[in-house]
Order: sequence, then structure tokens, then C-alpha cells
Amino acid sequence: MPDISMKPLIAITMGDPCGVGPEIIVKALQHPEIAKTCVPLVIGDAIAMARAVKVCGSPLQLNEIIAPEKARQAPAGTIPLLSVSLLDTEDLGYGKPTAASGDAVFRYICTAARLCLEGSAAAMATAPISKEAMNRAGHDYPGHTELLAELCGTSDYVMMLAGDVLRVSLVTIHEALKDVPGLVSFERVSKTIRVTESGVRRLTGITRPRLAVLALNPHCGEGGMFGNEERDIIGPAIQAAQAEGIDAVGPLSADTLFHFAQQGAYDGVVAMYHDQGLIPLKMLHFDDAVNVTLGLPIIRTSVDHGTAYDLAGTGRASENSLLAAIRMAAHMAGSEIE
Repeated sequence: MPDISMKPLIAITMGDPCGVGPEIIVKALQHPEIAKTCVPLVIGDAIAMARAVKVCGSPLQLNEIIAPEKARQAPAGTIPLLSVSLLDTEDLGYGKPTAASGDAVFRYICTAARLCLEGSAAAMATAPISKEAMNRAGHDYPGHTELLAELCGTSDYVMMLAGDVLRVSLVTIHEALKDVPGLVSFERVSKTIRVTESGVRRLTGITRPRLAVLALNPHCGEGGMFGNEERDIIGPAIQAAQAEGIDAVGPLSADTLFHFAQQGAYDGVVAMYHDQGLIPLKMLHFDDAVNVTLGLPIIRTSVDHGTAYDLAGTGRASENSLLAAIRMAAHMAGSEIE
């Protein structure tokens, strides 16, 4: 087993305390491979985590610490916890997030990002949140990605979901479908291709990854019959990327591309909007996909699912996506994995 002083410390945010986040953290940390690859540090709420330990029937015990470096000294069989909220019972109802729980979620994310930015943590992995509750608390962000970009002071970020077979990044993220065409610009497509290429290289070790760039319109616009974005925006952005030495091809029709991508023809796919890229990815990687925010000065991975309020409190939610997210964060942080 690697020296504990050399293993990366991964800050794991608890997510919505009214959802499955605390439970999937407990279940993920029961896997022996976590202790072999990293030092976990949960950022959350002691009452919510204690409840999750009980719900899951876990043998693990909470170990509240006051400083992140103390996580390295946590005894085996414990969950190092940096508690940054003290929520009341009424803010912990399963499936019933409140403004207080939404504010707590915001503080978990900010704390983990700060630890990463200052070097106290090597990476962060995030459990699912309620964006509505966070907004109700006055923190108006479409999701983790946009908040983290602001905290890190960058606009050059890209959201990617990755499994062992497919890796899909998005030009636009959480936007109304009617707004997407106006947001697909040469600059956005170019940036997404560039950041995706760099991110896939880091994830896979492939020196020159092959990227497929999707069209926006059916049949790539059918020569302008269904739109001109392919001719006027996406195509020129691909050509510009090729001129920089990036191995990108397209625009390609989304209705056929994923058949070839899942056979290994491409190392990454650039999609124009959320559902275009993530529906096929989740068909293949429903349980093990990882959300990776590329382009940040810190490493951030996340589950690819929501709060699953219908499963909260049952102990039945799958920990596989979070387990994959922690594993990927440790890998990206340079962990020595046995």
C-alpha cells in the first residue's frame, strides 16, 4: 500500500443532506480500494452523516476533525469529517430540502474548492445537490460547474461526463433548449474542443486523442435546409482546431456518431447541448459515469446523477458513480494505485 503521506487527499462534498449524498458516501467509503488510493475527507454535516451511517448499517464510524491534514491521521474504519453545518431536524427531511440546507450545500462546495485552491486537498469529488434549494438560499447558479468556475476565477471551463468507453463534453450545459442555437458560437465551440482535447489527454494518457464534434441540427443541417450553424460556426471551429494540431473531425450527425464512438473510434465527443450528448452516454454508463469539470485550476469530479429523493433514507442508492468519481479524482491527482 502506498505511503499515506503520499496519497492524495480528496475532499468529498456531502451534497444535499435531504437526498442520497450522505448514504452513497458512506457506502463508497466502505470499499477497501478507497483507502488504497487516497485519503478521503468528507465536507458536510455531522448529524446527516451519522444518520446515513445508521441507515446503511455501516460498520464505519464518524471521526470529526478540525483541520484537513488531520484526515491523514484518522484510524482505519472511520470517516474523516469536516463539519461545516449544524442543520436542524426540519432541514433534514428526506426529499424536502430547505433554504438552510441549500445554503449548507453551497458552503460545502466553497469549502472544498478553497481547500483545493490552497493546496490542502489534491482534488474534490461532489455528491448531488438540489439547485433549487441552493437558489432558494440566494445562491443563484445553474449547478456545480458554474459555481466552481466563479470560485476559481475562470470562464474557460468545460463539463464532461466520462465512462470507460464514452467521454462526452458539452458546448452548452444547463440551458433551455430554445436558447441553445444562439449560444453555439465559434468561440464556444473552439474553446470546448481545445479544453476537451487537453482534458482527454490528462484522463487517458493518449498523446493526441481523436475527437468527434457533433452537428447541432439533424443531418448536419442538410446543406442549409435545417440550419447553417454547421457551415458557419461548427465547421470553421473544427478547422481552426485542426490548424492547431488537434485531431478533431466533424461536424457529425449525433444520430449515428455514437454507434461508432462506443466501438472505440473516438477518444472523446464534443456535443452541442446537454441531452444530445448525455442521453447516449447514460444509456451506456448509467451507473459508472463521472462528471469532470475540465479547464479549472483544480481537479473536480462528481456523480452523474441527481439527489434521488425517492431513494433517500433507504440505503439502497448505488454508490458506483461516486466510487468512480473518487477513483478518477485520485487518478488525476497522481495517486499510486496498487
